[in-house]
Amino acid sequence: MKTYRLPHTELEASSVVLGLMRIPSLTDAEIRALVGAARDAGINFFDHADIYGTHRHECEERFGAALALTPSEREQYLIQSKVGIRPGFFDFSAEHILTTVDESLAALRTDYLDVLLLHRPDTLVEPEEVAEAFTTLKDAGKVRHFGVSNHTPGQIELLRDYVHQPLIVNQVQLSITHAPMIASGLATNMGSTDQSIDRDNGILDHARRTGITLQAWSPYQTGVARGVFVGDRENYAELNDVLDDLAQAYGVTPSGIATAWITRHPANIQVVLGTTKPERVAEAAAGSDITLARQEWYRIYRSAGHLLP
Repeated sequence: MKTYRLPHTELEASSVVLGLMRIPSLTDAEIRALVGAARDAGINFFDHADIYGTHRHECEERFGAALALTPSEREQYLIQSKVGIRPGFFDFSAEHILTTVDESLAALRTDYLDVLLLHRPDTLVEPEEVAEAFTTLKDAGKVRHFGVSNHTPGQIELLRDYVHQPLIVNQVQLSITHAPMIASGLATNMGSTDQSIDRDNGILDHARRTGITLQAWSPYQTGVARGVFVGDRENYAELNDVLDDLAQAYGVTPSGIATAWITRHPANIQVVLGTTKPERVAEAAAGSDITLARQEWYRIYRSAGHLLP
């Protein structure tokens, strides 16, 4: 498993992250098997949010109860959670952040989070309140590091003007077929194609310049309602031919190649898995150890329908 030293931190993180938003349907034994498969594959980073589950903190509660980590075991895990989404609105108030973190810690049965993310932008954000909450959490030892999810560079810079701690992560949607942050830069100054439109305000370059680690959620999703692209020959026949070809060449599955396409990028992007199947965790994680050649990376890119001038 490829690992990254997250900039501005002491954290040595796996390039693949296991997301736990779908575990409520699993038994405790199945949760342990899923996490065990991730650990066996070299994954040490686990992603939560207070809203995951049929009620707030359900996934955190199930994870905490199923694993019941001892202090020494807890040190082997990097646990991340998110805060800010409430029914019908977003809330980055200091009160909500502080209360939610305490609830997350109790649910996870841990004394601290390794990373806390602000979950989607709150346009009513008062950055002074975020700064107050982050400092309180950091000083109390409840959160080691901080970041955001689905934020633009401008939104991040606004927070950075007030927050004293580095913002180390931005979790964003990215896959081979949903890659506007990459594709727009490769079609710059081409007015004849919508691909040249920058819908992300330069999020990829901003992350690389400022030492923010991007985390790719839905890494196998099309980006629309059609579901996953792996195996979807009706809509992505050429892409699947290429994935199959390279999977055979490297001795992995097509999902492994889809992982490798993201982790090959020099931005050191983490891949967030959402599966509940231990075997799929192993298949996807295997791609982390593959370094695609430039020709292979661009072959996959083109086969997904992206323009290469």
